[in-house]
Amino acid sequence: MEIDEVLVTRKIVERYTEEFLENIDVDVVIAGAGPSSLTAARYLAQAGLRVVIFERKLTPGGGMWGGGMTFPIIVVQEGSKHLLEEIDVRLRDAKDGYYTADSVEASAKLIAAAVTAGARLYNTMTVEDVMIREDRICGVVINSSAVEVAGLHVDPLSIRAKYVIDGTGHPAEIAHVVVRKVGRLNTPTGKIEGEKSMWADRAEQMTVENTSEIYNNLYVTGMASNAVMGAPRMGPIFGGMLLSGKKVADMIIAREKKGKKKRK
Repeated sequence: MEIDEVLVTRKIVERYTEEFLENIDVDVVIAGAGPSSLTAARYLAQAGLRVVIFERKLTPGGGMWGGGMTFPIIVVQEGSKHLLEEIDVRLRDAKDGYYTADSVEASAKLIAAAVTAGARLYNTMTVEDVMIREDRICGVVINSSAVEVAGLHVDPLSIRAKYVIDGTGHPAEIAHVVVRKVGRLNTPTGKIEGEKSMWADRAEQMTVENTSEIYNNLYVTGMASNAVMGAPRMGPIFGGMLLSGKKVADMIIAREKKGKKKRK
C-alpha cells in the first residue's frame, strides 16, 4: 500500500469535523479531565447521556499520573476501591484499610473507560467562559489551549449543554468565571470560599459532601468542590475524588429521569 500524505490529512480532518459537529450540542460538558471528571463521564455516558470533556493539557488524567511527588503510586480506601476495580485497575492491599495502585495504570484505564463508555474527550482545549440564559448555565465557550498559551487574539467557539461540570481541580476555573459574571454562587458567602491546607481525613469526606450544584445547571466535582466550598486538600489519596465523580453523575442522571417523568 502506497501512503498518500494528503489522504492522511483528509482522513484526519474528515473524522475530526464529523465528530466535532456531533458534540457541539450535548447533555453534559465537563471542564477538566481529572479522575473525578473521568469517573463522572463514564457513568453519565453509560446512562445514555451525550458527554463531552474539554481538557486544557495534552494529557488527560489530572494530577493522578504523578502519584505522590512523582512516585507513581496512589492510595484509595476500602469504600472507594470498587470504582477502580470496575475498570480492572490492579489494587494491592496495603493493610489498615488502604489500597495502592499504579498511578499510570489507573489514569490510563480511567481515560479509556470514559471514552469506551461513549464520552468524547478533547484535549488541548480550554473552557474560557460560559453561556448563561435566564439565570442558568446553558453551555461553555472554548478555545485552543495553544491560542491561550500564545496570547493570541482569536475568538472562541461555543458548545451548548444542559449541564456543565467544573472539574478543573484546585483552581475551580469555571466557578471563578461564573461568580465574576453573576455575582453569587450557592456557597455560604455566595463567593468562592477558597481551598484550605492539607487535612486528608477531612478533605476526603468533604470532597464528596461538597459535590453539588453551585449555580443553576453548574455542578462542581473533585478538588474543585473543596476549593469552592472552603475545605482542605488531601494529597495523593484519590478515593474521595472517585466518589465525587460518581456522585455528580448520579445527581445529573436522577435529574434527567425526573425531567423525563414530568414531560410524560
